Amino acid sequence: MQEKRIVSNLQTNAQQLDYEKILESIGDSRFVLIGEASHGTHEFYKTRADLTKLLIEKKGFNAVAIEADWPDTHRVHRYLTGDVSTDGSAEDALGNFKRFPTWMWRNTDVVAFLQWLKSWNDKQRPGPSRVGFYGLDLYSLYGSISAVIDYLHEVDPVAEKKARQAYSCFDHFAEDSQQYGFAAASGIMESCQKVVVRQLRDLQQREGQYSLRDGEQEGFFFAEQNAHLIKNAEEYYRSMFNGRTSSWNLRDTHMSETLEALLKYLSRFRSEPKVAIWAHNSHLGDARATQMGERGELNLGQLVRQQHPDESFLLGFTTYTGTVTAASEWGLPAQQKRVRTGMKGSFEHLFHEVGKESFFLDFHRDDNVASALRDARLERAIGVIYLPETEFYSHYFNARLAKQFDAVIHIDRTTALTPLDKTLEWDSIEPPESFPSGL
Repeated sequence: MQEKRIVSNLQTNAQQLDYEKILESIGDSRFVLIGEASHGTHEFYKTRADLTKLLIEKKGFNAVAIEADWPDTHRVHRYLTGDVSTDGSAEDALGNFKRFPTWMWRNTDVVAFLQWLKSWNDKQRPGPSRVGFYGLDLYSLYGSISAVIDYLHEVDPVAEKKARQAYSCFDHFAEDSQQYGFAAASGIMESCQKVVVRQLRDLQQREGQYSLRDGEQEGFFFAEQNAHLIKNAEEYYRSMFNGRTSSWNLRDTHMSETLEALLKYLSRFRSEPKVAIWAHNSHLGDARATQMGERGELNLGQLVRQQHPDESFLLGFTTYTGTVTAASEWGLPAQQKRVRTGMKGSFEHLFHEVGKESFFLDFHRDDNVASALRDARLERAIGVIYLPETEFYSHYFNARLAKQFDAVIHIDRTTALTPLDKTLEWDSIEPPESFPSGL
């Protein structure tokens, strides 16, 4: 009976998917965190991109920060903002995204957005007036080492030699960060922690000298952030062998620290930086309203809310069924997989019962909707791996949606995004009978 009342409530109060209404709800927020319920759904990526375009055009947003590594996105940033770049297209600029899962950012939806953003920036004056593109994540230990050394090669060859010697601590692992983490965590070798902390401090102490020598501040800022990433990544890969909570918290804290450093840097040129942040729902919905928070995990959405309580807006996505681009195991090729219908007792199943193809739920301004969805219920999360045969255990968790997000977009049936690097596995969509009919 209660379920029917909630469905009736949503049928009355769920809004048509109208970007203008969403912009009204966002209001004057300077940080708009736009999630996704999977890393492989076309509708999530396209809707997020379309909304970000409007934030740039109508609300003056001047940065996009994504769940990706700092040095990989720097190449895209240089292409978009008119810095020295040898890339002739958006697809070329995504060339540093070589590691699994390549489709997460090397896909047709991201290319379309970058093409639009390049066109937008080309119409602006060179410099800070152009919209930047930045990465918040910390997986690029070796890529960031290369970036720091390359920077020092240009501004201080003596310091470059010292940095090469310092970072040679990692040379025994063939650029396998997890092998390093295991060896350091298990005591097989002494960790590189002191080395990377010292290298970061040495770089920071030379900010004035280097900024004068390279003629601008951006080069130093990007190098400093790479050095900061190396320090945090070293700790992260060691923590992977001490439990999930520790490594998860380190990763999302790093993303928060990177965002705050970016805001401090952008504030030198703009009185009020405004940032659209793209990442998975699990990173951008407030962890305190989820099962994650109950086991001691925090996330970027929680940290942004705590640090900018009146200036942040958290937007999530859900879907009931369709297809998704995902792998069956880490490192395996991407496939088009069929998304099982949302389980009974989940938000996804509840929203399907509303009977609309798509809708917008505004918890920020609509108390009727917020009060109906404050209680805990199952929520689905699909990352880069999707295991429909163990879906309940692998992809569902408890959450209080109206406290997790300020608003949610539901799209009942969604489709797999298209990778730039398609494989035979992706072209051969998984047949519907390939997974069991029940759990």
